[in-house]
Amino acid sequence: MEKTEKQKANYGLIGKDISYSFSRGYFKKKFEVMALDYCHYQNFDLQSISEFPTIFENTENVMGLNITIPYKEEVMAFLDDLDLAAKKIGAVNTIKFTDNGLVGFNTDAYGFEKSIEPYLKEHHKKALILGTGGASKAIAFVLDELGINFSFVSRSGKNNGYTYNELTDGIIAEHTLIINCSPVGTFPNIKEKPAIPYSKIGTEHLLFDLIYNPEETAFLAAGKANGAAVCNGHRMLEFQAEKAWEIWNR
Repeated sequence: MEKTEKQKANYGLIGKDISYSFSRGYFKKKFEVMALDYCHYQNFDLQSISEFPTIFENTENVMGLNITIPYKEEVMAFLDDLDLAAKKIGAVNTIKFTDNGLVGFNTDAYGFEKSIEPYLKEHHKKALILGTGGASKAIAFVLDELGINFSFVSRSGKNNGYTYNELTDGIIAEHTLIINCSPVGTFPNIKEKPAIPYSKIGTEHLLFDLIYNPEETAFLAAGKANGAAVCNGHRMLEFQAEKAWEIWNR
């Protein structure tokens, strides 16, 4: 006989200042559609990663967690093991609870690859990654797998990359794939955009923004105005959420 009651299963998102969370709304709707009334998804808004253990002190039967800015790297210190891809990437955005402890995975890479594939053209040989946080590591991992050369761009020139001040028209023209992994342009600061030379962006460029709110960031709008193809992070989030659900339930 089919069970009529199931033990409550708790899932959630760990981050800082995450009231805007995509994940909570996505999984709430998913659980409703699938009639999983015993599943619950919530935000764990931590001011410091040191608060991580309190999640399990205050929440029963935690089955899986997602991780977002700024803890994708810091959370690794609390895990018992890492999936091979997460280990290579050096950042975690999904945690599964197993008999052997907490295991970290990275579904950012999967989500990014699945969402950008339809837009890639033969001439997208060189890329600029704007930002050097945890998400940028997953993007770099995918570009490496796809054979696309890339350089990081940050305020400090981290990871042997460029600073924003060093970007020239020639560098922009040469790198026809530009991916924004920084939070610049996120709601409510929707008028802001990364400080790059937009005048040399043209029809061969593809601009990808990991931000999904607003749907068209100032970064994407500036590229689109010059004829570039653009894509925001919404589909990436959907793909990575589904991958996380698959990991938690296998």
